[in-house]
Formats: sequence, structure tokens, C-alpha cells
Amino acid sequence: MRALLLVAVLFVAACASNGTVSPGQLAKTDIDRVVDAHHRAVFASLKVLAEKLYRRNPRQWRKAGLTGEDAAIARLFDPATAWHLPELDGRYGTDAVLASLGQDYSGDRVAAFIGGLGGMLNDAFNDKTDFYVFDELDPQKLHNAARNLEIAAWKLANAHAADGSPLLLSNEMQPVRNLSFEREFGKMIGNLDLLSDIVADKTNRSVIKVIQSMASAVFLPVAGIK
Repeated sequence: MRALLLVAVLFVAACASNGTVSPGQLAKTDIDRVVDAHHRAVFASLKVLAEKLYRRNPRQWRKAGLTGEDAAIARLFDPATAWHLPELDGRYGTDAVLASLGQDYSGDRVAAFIGGLGGMLNDAFNDKTDFYVFDELDPQKLHNAARNLEIAAWKLANAHAADGSPLLLSNEMQPVRNLSFEREFGKMIGNLDLLSDIVADKTNRSVIKVIQSMASAVFLPVAGIK
């Protein structure tokens, strides 16, 4: 047994030194690599969504006294904040999304909206950004996160101020049809749904499929699911 262990250690060291494979990669299964890819895709789309929202709503980053869109996005995606924005007074995840679209919210609505989605998605991935053989995801969390993105997209498109103007400019139909925001939401939803099915199949777990009317929909739980 010791001899086999020694051979394994020497093999890993040799591969790592030759640059053929990193030791971390040896601890990943094919499923782990699939999860990594979907995680990257989801958060890449979230960043594109943030860029698009700030581009259409530059007044929002100015509320935070920042120097521009790039600074605002860097603050949002800073790992040190872990999606907890101080101006939200402890509101996180879908609570932050709801706050961002409230009539009386005076802060940076884009930061609260994207930060809330980022926190919710982070919970769905169990606060991890890299996945290995012993890491497990819950397919129900991923499914619920996908449904929450559908709800968030609907709320974003339908949230209006008292004078009827959109709280945040996103998709527009005139003068040119622009559904680029909807497409980014669709990418994230598709990635989460596919990953939920993959994980459910791998772990032999069932997922309760939830269908809601968007007008009356409430966000589904993601954090705390057992």
C-alpha cells in the first residue's frame, strides 16, 4: 500500500512539474468540470447584464460616488464583498433584488439588483467557485435559482416609478427592438436548468418542478435548502 501511495505521489508530482496536468485537476471528475463550466458561464452572463444595466442607467453608479461603470462593476464582483453590499443594511440575495426595485429605494439600483442575483446564485453553488470530487450541489437549489431568475427578469421589465417611467431601463421595443437583457437571462436560466438535470441524474435525486404566474410569483428559497 505504501509503495502504491508513493507511486501515486511521484506521478502527480511528475505531471505537475511537466505542466501536463495540475494536481487540482486530478481531484476533478468530468462532472466537476461541467459544473465549473456552467458556473463560469452563469457569472459571465451576470457580469454582461451588469454592464448593460449600467450602460443604460449611468445615473445609478453616480449615486455611489464612483468614477464610472468599470469601478462600479469591479466593486460588485469583488470577492471580498461576497455579494454583501453595506448600503443594503444586511439585505442579501432575493431580498436585495426586491429592495432594488422598491419605489422608495434611493441607492444604486443596479448594484442592489445584480448584487442580489449574485448572492442568490452564490448560494445555489454552495458559496464555491471551483468544484472537486467531494463537492456536492443540490439540484433543487439550482432549479429554484433558475425560476428566481425568471421572476427577477419579469420584475425588472415591469417595475415602474409613480410617474410610469421604468425604475431601470432594460429591454426596449421602440424605436429598435432590443431584447439583449432577456437573452442574458435566458442563458443563465438555461445553464442552471441543464446543470440541475445533470446533478439530479448523478445523485439520483428528484427535483420538484415549480411553475408560477409571473405577476404573482414569489422568489423561491435557495439558501438553507436541505
